[in-house]
Amino acid sequence: MLLEAEDLHVRYGNVEALHGINLQVRQGEIVTILGANGAGKTTTLRTISGLLRPAQGEIRFESQPIHKLPAHRLVAMGIAQSPEGRRVFGTLTVRENLNLGAFSQTDAGKIAKTLQWIYELFPVLAQRHNQLAGTLSGGEQQMLAIGRALMANPRILLLDEPSLGLAPLLVKAIFQTLWEINEAGVTIVLVEQNARAALKLAHRGYVMEVGRIVLEDRADALLANPEVRNAYLGGE
Repeated sequence: MLLEAEDLHVRYGNVEALHGINLQVRQGEIVTILGANGAGKTTTLRTISGLLRPAQGEIRFESQPIHKLPAHRLVAMGIAQSPEGRRVFGTLTVRENLNLGAFSQTDAGKIAKTLQWIYELFPVLAQRHNQLAGTLSGGEQQMLAIGRALMANPRILLLDEPSLGLAPLLVKAIFQTLWEINEAGVTIVLVEQNARAALKLAHRGYVMEVGRIVLEDRADALLANPEVRNAYLGGE
């Protein structure tokens, strides 16, 4: 198992945000986490990536406990996150943002190869490599945020709402690229409000409600589940 969370409890002060969740991610999978706003999806990703500390429970990466390690150590181990809201550095260029993503890398040849791959995935970033990130469109900033995470050469990529605020055609393009990234060998954990698109892309999924996992199944089974369809797919 590549990644496991067991009996994970996370608190913000006296408020418990995660109530003992368990999840597993196998090498090569795309796993999606669905749920309404406030369900605990972002908290789950932030805890996996080391930005939050669990009050109880354990996270393991390749069977090694990682829940007490700082975020930069996890990046070096192969866990990278593209955060909700993109969080690009607006006063830096596209290329400078991408270079920051490679802070844990030391092999110049490998960095150059990864950069070329990202430019192939997102040609617009190559065209705008000297442009300030703050002047990019929302879709271009999302591509940059994903590219920056990929510069760390992650084994597992955590994505928080990559389609948020994007036009449908751009959402389709982003999800096609996520499929290509997975085909290249990167495992993906995807938090996404667009449940239909996420389940069509993913191999398996978890459904969260108020800090608990209430359903887990193959993605196609969740897509056909009447409860999921009524709650997240408009009952279609």
